[in-house]
Amino acid sequence: MANVTRYNPFDELFNEFGKGFWVKPLAFPAGTEMSIKLDVKEDDKSYTVHADIPGVKKEDIQVDVDGNVVSVRAETRKETETEKDAKKGEKVLYSERSYGMVSRSFSLPAEVDEKAVKAEYKDGVLNLVLPKKANGGGKRISVS
Repeated sequence: MANVTRYNPFDELFNEFGKGFWVKPLAFPAGTEMSIKLDVKEDDKSYTVHADIPGVKKEDIQVDVDGNVVSVRAETRKETETEKDAKKGEKVLYSERSYGMVSRSFSLPAEVDEKAVKAEYKDGVLNLVLPKKANGGGKRISVS
């Protein structure tokens, strides 16, 4: 009986270990872009959001609240060529760090009191306290 082997042309990209450079640049997946990961918790008075946004300065983070919709936007900038010129003779072999803007929006079950929102960014984590709006609990309608 003959053995059948499946040919995968992409295997060649990953099997170059040990031949000089450890990985071909084309072998990196496209999934290295920035993203915002969220945890949202609720208690009787407020929502608490923990958003992982590493590598961003707090000045480059923008939080918008409109009713019950919360939007978080962050931007990270790449070094300019003049900053790189300070290290003459160096060249980048490959870079996995992402540069650009990332945003995330989500809806909450109740409206948020925009005036009492608190935001703190520390160690790559944005912490938001979003107090629920008084009288924002909705109204029950009786069916006749």
